[in-house]
Amino acid sequence: MIDILIIWLALFSAFVVRLGMQDFVNHKALFFQLCLLCPVICLPINIRMGLYRAVLRFVGPQVTLTILRATVLSVTGIILSTYVLGWAVPRSIPFLFGFILLFMLGISRYGARYWLAGHKLKDILLTPFSIAGKPDQVKRGKPVAIYGAGEAGCQLISALDRGWEFRPVVFLDDDSAMVGRTVYGRKVHHSSKLPELVEKAFVDQVLLAMPSLSESKRKSILRDLEALNIPVMTMPGMDDLVSGRLKIQDIKEVEIGDLLGRDPVQPDSQLLNQCIHGLNVMVTGAGGSIGSELCRQIARLECKSLVVFDHSEYNLYRIEQEIMQLKEHSGLSFNLVSVLGSVNDPRRLLDVISAYKVDTIYHAAAYKHVPIVEHNISQGVRNNIMGTLYAAQAAMVGKVANFVLISTDKAVRPTNVMGATKRFAEQVLQAFSTQEKVELMHAKMFGRQQHQFVENQTRFTMVRFGNVLGSSGSVIPLFREQIRSGGPVTVTHPEITRYFMTIPEAAQLVIQAGSMGAGGDVFLLDMGEPVKIADLAKHMIRLSGFLEKNNDNPEGDIEIQYTGLRPGEKLYEELLIGDNVSDTSHPLIYRAMEESTDWKILTQGIERILLSIESHDYDQARSIMVDFVSGFTPDSVLVDWLFLSSNQSTNIKKSDQLETAES
Repeated sequence: MIDILIIWLALFSAFVVRLGMQDFVNHKALFFQLCLLCPVICLPINIRMGLYRAVLRFVGPQVTLTILRATVLSVTGIILSTYVLGWAVPRSIPFLFGFILLFMLGISRYGARYWLAGHKLKDILLTPFSIAGKPDQVKRGKPVAIYGAGEAGCQLISALDRGWEFRPVVFLDDDSAMVGRTVYGRKVHHSSKLPELVEKAFVDQVLLAMPSLSESKRKSILRDLEALNIPVMTMPGMDDLVSGRLKIQDIKEVEIGDLLGRDPVQPDSQLLNQCIHGLNVMVTGAGGSIGSELCRQIARLECKSLVVFDHSEYNLYRIEQEIMQLKEHSGLSFNLVSVLGSVNDPRRLLDVISAYKVDTIYHAAAYKHVPIVEHNISQGVRNNIMGTLYAAQAAMVGKVANFVLISTDKAVRPTNVMGATKRFAEQVLQAFSTQEKVELMHAKMFGRQQHQFVENQTRFTMVRFGNVLGSSGSVIPLFREQIRSGGPVTVTHPEITRYFMTIPEAAQLVIQAGSMGAGGDVFLLDMGEPVKIADLAKHMIRLSGFLEKNNDNPEGDIEIQYTGLRPGEKLYEELLIGDNVSDTSHPLIYRAMEESTDWKILTQGIERILLSIESHDYDQARSIMVDFVSGFTPDSVLVDWLFLSSNQSTNIKKSDQLETAES
């Protein structure tokens, strides 16, 4: 109906422009004839061209071309029809009609689009100039600046224009060639103008649309944005966008890794493929942070089969579903096997290794949370020491070629049980690497006779690194949740520092380091510079658009509270026990030459530790680990829950006895 009115109005305008109002009266009969003819010709053409199938809320630039084609065909049809009918129509009127109709049809579509998106009439009329006007011209959504006027920025603004949550009002860019231009109706300003735009309340938030930017450049931009105390969000890398099409859901909070990350080093394809390509690979602890990323990267390296092994049913299900989707979307053809089991079940380990003829094992199964292990010493010992021991012995019995242990910087001069158990596990593998034949510990659990020797054909490698960003138990998700809740953000100590690395980078370096070892090697990953946790918390507060509340700024939004070091927690972490470290062929991987202990002596220590924890003598168990782990100096009293419970029971009994004696 609106298009019929537009056709009549365009026809009337063409007559008035061509003939004037006085002569128009003399041609009224012809005008009314054309008023009947033009809709009969134009509307079917519009229908055929799909103008009435388009959802007006989502029409884009392509609608202009469609309208142009429909108008050209309509004008051609009108000229031919009037010629056949013998009507004396001035030759310029059909062309004038066409130009006016094209303009009015286009205006009606774009006007409807903006009106349906919640704009008012004055906003629709002033859209190209909205940045120069008042900040409250459009009430819909948060006013945001798009940082990056390139292809990604255009995709982003096109998507945001169809939604309600964000209102893009301006582009920012560092490219002087782009400054001053207009892109998608928004003016491009230099990034240095952002403080002024924020101050005038034009912009409440910044969306970073530069996915292909180098890590160093991204870090520099975020440092500048951080000082403005407005929320900063980002879109993912182009590799993560499906077919280059953007969704609003793809916009996310800036990862703290963008501030701590570094430019990636090109991986060595030979090292990546050496222990994986065309081989049967198994990952223990496959549902964990590092284990799951190892699975993703191993899958992409075209292994023959991938065995994902985990004791958590939920974690196993989650990684299985993810790898199946990756396999389907990437057209990969490896065999995926998801196995529910514990590394403390030697028979289960050996059965899986033998059934699937495993060539390489990445042993990521471990308890890594320092305070939790400190409160549960027996389980830390069983999982981290015995689990590694059983997995390594199963690898030797099953003739696995490569065994890579995922270790931690907390194994270096540990102050906690978790770090001590991980260093003990390293020593087990170092001891195995020095022997051609190994006398199995608890051999009957592997279906072997006691004191039976097994030929060692397995190459054992250990890879040691620090914290990974976003892992389970990481401070990053905790800080983010605390910020969302309005604070306070809790930090244990103002001087506590940690090394950080992104999970994908850590997994990639683990795979490459695991291919380098000759046997018994301890590899260290270059973690970059250590980061103060307090500074990290401050960065996250500012990038979320809040001010830190402290003595200097009592009117701030979110306070940082220092809660004190937890049991076993160190202020600083290290990666090297001694001073003997050498370079490798990879610039971010180093080889450490560290002392090892004879296997027979280690077995004696392990048996003593097991006897201690079976009798709940956790103080004795910790003392034995002090003897075997170089530099292990517990810095807290014993806090194991069962130890505390038994002490509490003893104290209650003593109190009861005292009361009886007094009575």
